[in-house]
Amino acid sequence: MDFAPDFAWGVASSAYQIEGAVAADGRGPSIWDRFAHTPGKTARGETGDVACDHYNRYRQDVALMADLGITAYRFSISWSRVLPNGTGAVNAPGLGFYDRLVDELLAAGITPYPTLHHWDTPAALHDEYGGWVDRRVVDAFAYYTAIVAETLGDRVKHWITINEPRVTVQHGYQLGEFAPGHTDVAESLAVGHHLLLGHAYATQALRAAVPDVVVGISPDPNPVVAGSQASAAAASLRDGLQNRWFLDPLAGRGYPSDIVEHYGVPMDFVLDGDLEEIAMPIDFLGVNYYRREIEGASSLDPLPTTDMEWEIYPEGLTAMLLRLANEYGFKRLIVTENGAAYPDVVVDGAVDDTARVEYLVAHIAAIGDAIDQGAPVTGYFVWSVMDNFEWASGYAKRFGLIHVDFETQQRTIKKSGYWYRDFIRTATGN
Repeated sequence: MDFAPDFAWGVASSAYQIEGAVAADGRGPSIWDRFAHTPGKTARGETGDVACDHYNRYRQDVALMADLGITAYRFSISWSRVLPNGTGAVNAPGLGFYDRLVDELLAAGITPYPTLHHWDTPAALHDEYGGWVDRRVVDAFAYYTAIVAETLGDRVKHWITINEPRVTVQHGYQLGEFAPGHTDVAESLAVGHHLLLGHAYATQALRAAVPDVVVGISPDPNPVVAGSQASAAAASLRDGLQNRWFLDPLAGRGYPSDIVEHYGVPMDFVLDGDLEEIAMPIDFLGVNYYRREIEGASSLDPLPTTDMEWEIYPEGLTAMLLRLANEYGFKRLIVTENGAAYPDVVVDGAVDDTARVEYLVAHIAAIGDAIDQGAPVTGYFVWSVMDNFEWASGYAKRFGLIHVDFETQQRTIKKSGYWYRDFIRTATGN
């Protein structure tokens, strides 16, 4: 496969999943700190209190990335580490961590791709006015963005505003499976709108502060297919709930009328001018892809699954990239997450995760197919750089190219990590 010389070959992570040090150097709690410490909310009651201890071991972790030939690293910034109260006074030691991390990455020849919000809203804002339920959070998010951009923007050009708003809306506010654990549809729709509006405000703040900024947002669009002819209408509805509800506003189409009717909730949180703000042009759309969704009883042939019981279907990535380019007209796409969990173990100092290698081969080939058909894809980020705290699943689900022993914090590069290193060398000619 031929990829452009400047194609970004990266790995990804998020703050609460790897940093640990949740009370270090003035960091305030996030809604995920509280949720994880609520009995029954996470597997085995596990939390991100220590995670991969990346806050203290980031130099070692960046060195491992450099050893793997990684050209780009997508990480997220903990809002409550920078602003313990969500607004107000800056916590200089917390912001300083990201300052040092960026310098370490650049010294290693790795391009930083920070994400401003990966689900971990400051608990203080949730206490004050309900977090993303209340429109005031949008201004708070813009304020936070401006502070981070002022500090890092002289060295960081690539930014992602919001990670997977659908997950926050559906799993955090409709199903109660993720933080903050609510089950209120009307509330969730306000949250989703304010997340998209927060993306718009953050984009404006970044463009004001960072010369030549490249900014986007990372939803998680999954193809939805009908398991049989009888479920075709239900599959269309599910596509609307999971994909169109978030993609249409970003593409300037507003919220899809059929889904507005389905929810039957007053959309009075949408004010004049909001949809125009949300539809402002972006430099790229991030695409987090793991699986397709099958609606209804299925007559389709069963496919292998990962440890998350997610079907392995790389053709869905090709189809979604082409849909985003052709139907929605996004001019640049970056696959900002793609990966697989398997029950990896270290044997004689090595991890043989051949299944993950096969997964990566198939999905990178799927991106190549999409590019061959005209999709403007310019980067690929494996989820994840290392095993981490996998939200409500705790530590049992391992996605990393690097194995982490959570008792000793020992890192071991897996077979997939070495494969990715060799692939990048071939793809880049280095």
